[in-house]
Amino acid sequence: MKKTLLAITGFAMILGLSSFIGTGGKKETVNYNVNAEKSRIDWIGSKKGDFHTGFIPLKSGSIAVEAGKITGGKFVIDLANIKVTDAGGGDRLNGHLKSPDFFDVVKFAEASFEIATVNYTSTNTADITGNLSIKGISVPIKFTANIRSADDKGFFAQAFLSIDRTLLGLKYGVGMVSNDVQLAIHIFGTK
Repeated sequence: MKKTLLAITGFAMILGLSSFIGTGGKKETVNYNVNAEKSRIDWIGSKKGDFHTGFIPLKSGSIAVEAGKITGGKFVIDLANIKVTDAGGGDRLNGHLKSPDFFDVVKFAEASFEIATVNYTSTNTADITGNLSIKGISVPIKFTANIRSADDKGFFAQAFLSIDRTLLGLKYGVGMVSNDVQLAIHIFGTK
């Protein structure tokens, strides 16, 4: 009886102590696949006396999340399907953006972005750095992302930033067309 009581007490102590010892700090990574139908990059470009709006769809991508926090991601941007949405730009501007003056989609139908670092500044806000590659030119960019959800129902994040198009070799109309393009990025993902 004494041996049984001692064994039960020992087992209870080991079980109790093990609850304070972590599992090696290993966290499960959850990968979300980008929902290309819902995800996109809205843009606003301006020139002297006017501006144009549109969007670029995402072709594919994935987001890595650990314990509800982004740890990485890769995205393919579908430049061949860039769209102008304002009435003033129309088909003419849409064709011009696809030409060698801008994206040259015959040669460079896709762009890519890969996350390099993620630094959370609050529960749902993170500073993200990564490399954006367009037309064979890769530049580092940094922006703040608002992570709206990263759970079993899916992933949704947004970011709003300005980027200097000339750093990516998009130099048509410098002096007439603003170098800065405003972007609103909307990423949806599912497991």
